[in-house]
Amino acid sequence: MSPEYALDGIFSTKSDVFSFGVLVLEIVSGKRNRGFIHPEHDNNLIGHAWRMHNEGRSMELVDTNIEKPSNPSEVLRSIEVGLLCVQQNPEDRPNMSSVVQLLGNEVALPKPKQPAFFTQRNIPGADFSSILYTTRSTNEFTVTEIVAR
Repeated sequence: MSPEYALDGIFSTKSDVFSFGVLVLEIVSGKRNRGFIHPEHDNNLIGHAWRMHNEGRSMELVDTNIEKPSNPSEVLRSIEVGLLCVQQNPEDRPNMSSVVQLLGNEVALPKPKQPAFFTQRNIPGADFSSILYTTRSTNEFTVTEIVAR
């Protein structure tokens, strides 16, 4: 869900572009954005992809079940287009016809800006299927009784 829709209830064609970008990153990585938290930096999938991209390590995002991509440049291009689609500001995102052209042609890609929704967080019950540690949850609450006089 795009940040402008989640926070303000504003929906546009750029909201669909955001969702498509998330889908591209999920396909390349083989992981879902929802519930994904990387153990080294606690970012979600979008934040992890952004971090790997900025560090020049985008190929580390590729699903480990894929032995070796036949065309690494296409994979890198897909990741970059995915990052263009999840930029924070809707005006910075390409429209879908541009996305199709960017994926299908060898035109130069603009540099992606900071994506939305990649802040570090801790989600109880998140999917830690790729992580080798256990999670714990402690829930506490207080009940206060109000007596009318």
